[in-house]
Amino acid sequence: MNNKQHTISKSVTLSGVGLHTGVTATMTFLPAPANHGIKFQRTDLPDQPIADADVDYVVDTSRGTTIEHNGARINTVEHVLAAMVGMEIDNILIQLDGPEPPIMDGSSIKFVEALEEAIPLEQEAHRKFFELPEEIRFKDLDKGIELAALPLNDYRIAVMVDYNSKFLSSQHANLTHVSQFKEQFAMCRTFCFVHELEVLYKAGLIQGGDLSNAIVIADRDYSEKELSHLSEVLGKPKVSISKEVGILNNTNLHYNNEMARHKLLDVMGDLALVGRPIKAQILASRPGHASNVELAKKIKKLMLETEKNKVPVYDPKQPPICSHERIYELLPHRYPFQMIDKITYLDENSVVGIKNVTMNESYFMGHFPNNPVMPGVMQVEAMAQTGGILVLSSVPDPENYWPYLVGIENCRFRKSVIPGDTVIFRCELISPIRRGIAKMTGKAYVAGQVVCEAEMTASLVRKS
Repeated sequence: MNNKQHTISKSVTLSGVGLHTGVTATMTFLPAPANHGIKFQRTDLPDQPIADADVDYVVDTSRGTTIEHNGARINTVEHVLAAMVGMEIDNILIQLDGPEPPIMDGSSIKFVEALEEAIPLEQEAHRKFFELPEEIRFKDLDKGIELAALPLNDYRIAVMVDYNSKFLSSQHANLTHVSQFKEQFAMCRTFCFVHELEVLYKAGLIQGGDLSNAIVIADRDYSEKELSHLSEVLGKPKVSISKEVGILNNTNLHYNNEMARHKLLDVMGDLALVGRPIKAQILASRPGHASNVELAKKIKKLMLETEKNKVPVYDPKQPPICSHERIYELLPHRYPFQMIDKITYLDENSVVGIKNVTMNESYFMGHFPNNPVMPGVMQVEAMAQTGGILVLSSVPDPENYWPYLVGIENCRFRKSVIPGDTVIFRCELISPIRRGIAKMTGKAYVAGQVVCEAEMTASLVRKS
């Protein structure tokens, strides 16, 4: 998975009919700045309102996922969002001059191809992954639906579907790496059963549905009279169902388990509404849009609760944002005062730095030599250096500035830091940096517990 955020290099446009509304719309993908996220814009409405792709704004899950925000309603967003997840696009503005993205062929492949044409572009910001700290489950026992999100330092999905049809037995699909999406899942099309067609039409859905953008499966044998009526409903001169294949007009499948793969695609798209890329193992048995959205709501709730605590997690297997060499280039400190080993997270408001405390630290020679404890002032110094990286990141030429610590308030030491501890420092801006002055809070953690905290003020001074 990409560690840096991505957008696209240029705009690209597609047009087509919407699956459920039947309205033809033009959709344009536009580049967006770092930390913008995925947003839809209804250019056909007054003031051209913008809707965030967020689970909080889901208003309908009838055979698709619909969001509404700021007066902008967008139907059937899941196939577009799945393409964003599969291509690891974090920041994009999706303009629509109608109520629904084009269904195209019923899959995500045309959106993937459009994003490739627009050329994904790496941005100078790191992805804000949410790594699940605990298991989350959703169950609907009446419908036999069960979904789970399990802690994992990666992104994987396993889906099982099972329908009461002699032509569609139990199917499974697995995505073990996001890079598999384009070649193995993006072209898998939406589907429904013959018996659902007339019901869906009468409910005002699938007005843009066609045998060219969906797989239609028989759940039993149909008489010629029934097929004739079906052709009238679909507006087709003739429809047929092979008793061997069981698919309307004998549509060829891309995969024997194409239906399970499409359900996996839907899960990816719906879970994109969490609002951040997630790291988890997703297990889904008989998923649908309603259950996907319920799981997304649970994940987002846990994400917000975790954010309140703001306990950073350190994964030594992940490459650093700034190595010790880069820190050496940015900060003026040298042995024995270069305190930070690496930076593992950095955005416009916060930073996370790591200090591995060893018995060889120079201050242990004189500071409680028979009971080595990291001096509090050194903890604050390390925290200030972490904050210095955050402050320097606010200017385009950080090598030309000195970051000075000019104030400390409300400093507290909660627990001793000893050799063998890995200290995780997190600093966050209290308010935007103005005139080179930055106010921030800082906390130091060992094994998830706060060992030190303080409010600090730093000043950026240009080198003469």
